[in-house]
Amino acid sequence: MPFQRNYVSLLINGFNYTNEALLEGAWLRNYPSTKKENWQKSLHQFIREWVNEKDYVFVQTSGSTGKPKKIKLLKERMMNSAFMTGQYFGFKSGQKALLSLPCDYIAGKMMVVRAMMWGLDLQLVPPKGNPIANITHPIDFAAMIPLQVATIFEEHPEKFSLIKKLIIGGGKVDTQLGKKLETISTQCYATYGMTETITHVAIKKLNGTDQSPHFEALSNINFSKDKRGCLKIDAPKLSENTVITNDIIDLKNAQQFEWLGRFDNVINTGGIKVFPEKIEDILEKIITQRFFITSAPDKKLENKVILIIEDKEWISKKTNALKLEIKEVLSKFEQPKAIYFVDKFEETPTKKIQRNRTKKKVLKFNL
Repeated sequence: MPFQRNYVSLLINGFNYTNEALLEGAWLRNYPSTKKENWQKSLHQFIREWVNEKDYVFVQTSGSTGKPKKIKLLKERMMNSAFMTGQYFGFKSGQKALLSLPCDYIAGKMMVVRAMMWGLDLQLVPPKGNPIANITHPIDFAAMIPLQVATIFEEHPEKFSLIKKLIIGGGKVDTQLGKKLETISTQCYATYGMTETITHVAIKKLNGTDQSPHFEALSNINFSKDKRGCLKIDAPKLSENTVITNDIIDLKNAQQFEWLGRFDNVINTGGIKVFPEKIEDILEKIITQRFFITSAPDKKLENKVILIIEDKEWISKKTNALKLEIKEVLSKFEQPKAIYFVDKFEETPTKKIQRNRTKKKVLKFNL
C-alpha cells in the first residue's frame, strides 16, 4: 500500500504535535534561542518532508565506503523498517526514545519515524559527543555511534544506568569499548546496515548472558553470500532488489552471519590474503589510540601491510616497544612492515574514518 499523507502525530519531550503543528515547527518554541542549531534545522526539515504529500524522501549517504550521494527512499519502506525494529525490541506506546543523532542522515531520520509509528516519546538532545550529559530521567531506547558511547564512558559512565536499551551503529565497536559495555546494565546491541537498507537489517547482542558473535536478521530478511564470500541481503519490504555488499562474512544460516571484514580492504601480500579487521581486533589489546591496518605498494610482496596510528606525540622509543609487542601476537605476513603516525584521521561527516583518504595523505609524505 503506497504512502498517503494522513493524520500524523509525534510526541516530543512529552508534548503531542499533529500535522499542522509539525509543519510549522511548533516544538521549536520550547527552544527559545534566537538562532536554531543545525540539528534542530535538520529535524524540522525532515518532519516537513515526512508530512508532505510525496511518497518518498531523499537521504544522504555517509560516504564511508564511497562518494557521498543522495538516494530516494520510499516512506512505505521506511515505515516497514520502523515496524521491524519495534517488533524486535518490543516497543510500546509512551516509551521514551532518545534522538541523539542528527537528522541529516538515515539513522536520525529513522528514530523519528519509529517514534511516529510506535507512539514513542522522542527526547531531543544535541547530537554531541556526550548526548546524555544533562539527561536525568530513564530512557527506554537510544541509538548512538561508538564515539558517543566512548565519550560517555570517559565523562559520565554512571549515566548508562538511565538507558535500558542501546543500539550502536555507524562504526565498529572495538575490543576496549566492548569490554566496558560488559560492565553496565544497559542492554547493548551492535547493528549492521546502511542507508540503502534503511538502517539496520541485523542485530548483535554485545553484553549480558545472551551476547553473541553473530548478527541476527530482523523479520522477513534473509542472508546469503556471493562468489567473493560477500553478504547478500534479501529484504523485500525494504528494497526492491537484493542488496549486494562488499562485506565478507561467515554465513551461519539464512538469518545469522559473522562479519569478517571489507572485501575492498583485503590485502594480498606475497600471495597470502590477510584481513585488516582481523589484525585490528588483535592489536586493539595493545594500542590505545585510534589506528587502522592498510597496505602500501612493495616491490617484493606487491603489497605490504602497514599500520597507521592517530597520535600527535608518539616517540621512537614507544615505536620500538610496539614493534616487539606486535611480533608476539601476529603471524609473519600479518605484521606491519611499516608504522606511520598522523595527527588527525580523515573522517566523514558522521565521524567514520576515511581509510583511503588518510592512507593517501600519509603515503604522499612517506613513500
